[in-house]
Amino acid sequence: MGLCLCRPRSHDISISSSSSSDSSPRESKRPPQYGHNELFPPFPPPPANLGPDRTLTQYQSTGSSSETGPILGKPFVDVKSIYDLDKELGRGQFGITYLCTEKSTGNKYACKSISRHKLVNQKDIEDVRREILILQHLTGQPNIVEFKGAYEDRQNLHLVMELCSGGELFDRIIAKGSYSEREAAVVMRQVVNVVHVCHFMGVLHRDLKPENFLLASREDGAPLKATDFGLSVFIEEGKLYRDIVGSAYYVGPEVLKKRYGKEIDVWSAGVILYILLSGVPPFWAETERGIFEAILEGKLDLESSPWPKISSSAKDIIRKMLTRDPSKRITAAQALEHPWLKDEREASDKPLDSAVLIRMKQFRAMNKLKKLALMVIAENLSGEEIKGLKQMFQNMDTDGSGTITFDELKSGLSRLGSKLSEAEIKQLMEAADVDRSGTIDYVEFITATMHRHRLEKEEQLFQAFQFFDKDGSGFITRDELKQAMSQYGMGDEATIDEVIDDVDTDKDGNINYEEFVAMMRRGTQDTNENQR
Repeated sequence: MGLCLCRPRSHDISISSSSSSDSSPRESKRPPQYGHNELFPPFPPPPANLGPDRTLTQYQSTGSSSETGPILGKPFVDVKSIYDLDKELGRGQFGITYLCTEKSTGNKYACKSISRHKLVNQKDIEDVRREILILQHLTGQPNIVEFKGAYEDRQNLHLVMELCSGGELFDRIIAKGSYSEREAAVVMRQVVNVVHVCHFMGVLHRDLKPENFLLASREDGAPLKATDFGLSVFIEEGKLYRDIVGSAYYVGPEVLKKRYGKEIDVWSAGVILYILLSGVPPFWAETERGIFEAILEGKLDLESSPWPKISSSAKDIIRKMLTRDPSKRITAAQALEHPWLKDEREASDKPLDSAVLIRMKQFRAMNKLKKLALMVIAENLSGEEIKGLKQMFQNMDTDGSGTITFDELKSGLSRLGSKLSEAEIKQLMEAADVDRSGTIDYVEFITATMHRHRLEKEEQLFQAFQFFDKDGSGFITRDELKQAMSQYGMGDEATIDEVIDDVDTDKDGNINYEEFVAMMRRGTQDTNENQR
């Protein structure tokens, strides 16, 4: 089931949202009713309504405390007196998202509960306050998630909003099995409309990507909903932003040059459209650095397969959305008037090549078997092979708990002279934290650093293969894969099918050693092929 506030993890490069300006300070364009001082006043706070549907009296009558919360600057509220928190829907760096039911109506929502102790400094607090302001400001707009309210108690901050039960955009397309240019145009009208609405209402999203678009329900024709405004800011006229934020495949070249404005959202939407029609991003590499270099180089391939079969109108709007000079890039309002988006006759209803869906699925899915195999290798490395990694882990684990917290990772990297920003360290933390516990254990640490030390040798690959091939048959069967993945909490049927579909190239239902090795070493050749 989809949810509306769980931040995906693929190639996120920053969750920083501070910015600096090239111009002298100007009056903010944010609507005055949502100004910082009105919603989050200094202590002691005047009474104010925090949710669009509840008054302060209602909060206090449902189990709230007269004690003031440090995040919202309002009296504590017992969220469980208003909602029943049900099963967990997702987990991120700062909190857990639950399915919740409003007691008075029986309506279902998504509740993101953010642990207050994880908001470690004033900047974290300001970031979450701004996200609430923007959610409140945009709620009610088409294709944007509806915000219900914010509540704070002694342990957590709770953000309640619309439950998007239709799942992620790409997952829905892949499950359908085929789609056409015309269907892609229907999707893109909604994506571009989100950009237009945000810009019209004075908001710069800064993190548009497919994972942040969920379908409202599982019904055919269900609307798309944009989610996760954690990197969004109110647009200030004349300001050029400098902090690098967003997700690697989707950032515009001007973001990497640290001088950008609202045009970056149009670029990101253009990347989404390119993926919808081809199955791969326009600027591809195996590493973040490589992706950034490809974006800055800017060679846009609209000639190789499947582009000869794509309409000239679709390629025209892609070129205009991915124009390198932001001053010459098409705006969201102009894109909505482009014939390919405006006139459905411009887009073909002929199904796209099945290879597009296959590539999209491979791009969308993290290769879970590869990650498990690396963990198996990491668990069996000798002290000589690991060399200084074990000592590095122990040095970072200052309290001797056997796990590294975010603060320990940040402190340890600082002692090593690292110049990584706090946002980049958070991204490292999320990438390494396989079991989503909020900390990194020893095996996760070794797994995350192993590829940098070139430790995947032939004998280690064979040893990892044997871990999965329990009966020594020379094949990893579906049952063996499920047994191994279940040990790491990944044993659901959909994941098993996804892994086999991706790795089993001869389609015999099993994974042989050659297929296993090819999967472990995949990357460089595919990358070069996509760049031609």
